[in-house]
Amino acid sequence: MAEPATATEAAAPAVALLKDELDIVIPTIRNLDFLEMWRPFFQPYHLIIVQDGDPSKTIKVPDGFDYELYNRNDINRILGPKASCISFKDSACRCFGYMVSKKKYIFTIDDDCFVAKDPSGKAINALEQHIKNLLSPSTPFFFNTLYDPYREGADFVRGYPFSLREGVSTAVSHGLWLNIPDYDAPTQLVKPLERNTRYVDAVMTIPKGTLFPMCGMNLAFDRQLIGPAMYFGLMGDGQPIGRYDDMWAGWCIKVICDHLGLGVKTGLPYIYHSKASNPFVNLKKEYKGIYWQEEIIPFFQQAVLPKDCTTVQKCYIELAKQVKEKLSKVDPYFDKLADAMVTWIEAWDELNPTGAAVPNGKAK
Repeated sequence: MAEPATATEAAAPAVALLKDELDIVIPTIRNLDFLEMWRPFFQPYHLIIVQDGDPSKTIKVPDGFDYELYNRNDINRILGPKASCISFKDSACRCFGYMVSKKKYIFTIDDDCFVAKDPSGKAINALEQHIKNLLSPSTPFFFNTLYDPYREGADFVRGYPFSLREGVSTAVSHGLWLNIPDYDAPTQLVKPLERNTRYVDAVMTIPKGTLFPMCGMNLAFDRQLIGPAMYFGLMGDGQPIGRYDDMWAGWCIKVICDHLGLGVKTGLPYIYHSKASNPFVNLKKEYKGIYWQEEIIPFFQQAVLPKDCTTVQKCYIELAKQVKEKLSKVDPYFDKLADAMVTWIEAWDELNPTGAAVPNGKAK
C-alpha cells in the first residue's frame, strides 16, 4: 500500500521556481500541521489561507511560513454585499483566495493532502511538477499518443501535424492522488477499502471538446489566463448541493479554455490523500448533483460561446446567461447560481482592475 513521505524524506532542498509569481491557496477549518511535511517545498512561497466555518476560532500555522489568513468576517468586510457569492461551510470558499491573490499563478491544495512518494521512494515535489506543466505548452487540437511531447525523452509521433506542434498556452494543471481516490459517495459505499496505489508516470492534454471531472485538492492554474473563471460556485451552508464546487469550475473553465484556445493538462503530480470523508455525509451533499449532472453535463457539452467573447470575463458572463436560460428549469438553484456567477465577476473586477499595477502579494 502507498505510504506518504515522511518529513525527513521530503526534506531535500527544493529549487523554488516562480517564487515571487505564485500563491498557494489553502481552505481549512483546522490547524495547519500538515504544512510541516510540505515545508521544504512550500516555505519559499506566499500562502493564502481561507478559514471556513467559525471566524472566532484561531487557526494555528507553523512558524516560518509567509502567509495571510482570511476568515468569513474578512470576506464580508472586503466584498461587502458581494460576499454572498462566496460559499460558507464548504471548501468552495477557497476561490476567495484566487480573487485576492495578485500573483500570476495559483496552486491550491487540501489540508489532508500529504507528500507522496514516486515508485523509487523519492518524495514528490507536487508544486514543481505543476509549474513545469503550466510553463510548457498543451496540445488540445490533436492527441499525441506518447502523451506530453515536450517532456524529456518524448516527442511528437509520426503523423502529428507540424502546424500544431507549437501547442498553445497551458491554463490549468490538474494533479492526481495516491491512497484515497476522489470518488463520489455511491462508489465510496460500495468500495470502502479501495485505495489507489497505481502511479502512472504521465501528463496529457485533455482534448478540445472533452469535459473532465476537476478535483480542487491538487490543482494549479495560470490566474492571468483563466482566473476569473475559477469560481467554485454556491455550495455548502444554505445551498441544496455540496462537493460539486470544483466540478462546476472544471466544466466552466474547460468550455472557456476550448473557446479561447487554451490548454488543460491532467496526470502528474500525485499527492497522498490521507483520509476518506464520510460517505453518508457525502451522499447527503451530493445526491442532487448526481441526479442533476445528467442534465448539467449535456448543457456544457452543447454550450457555444459567441465570437465576441474574447476575454475570460465575457465568456463567463455569457455562460452565466446560458445557465439561467437553460438550467433554471432543472431547479431554481441554477437561477441563483447564475446570479452568483455574475456577482463573482463583478467582485473579481473590483479587486483586480484591468491595467492597474499589481504588487506581488498583499502587505501583512
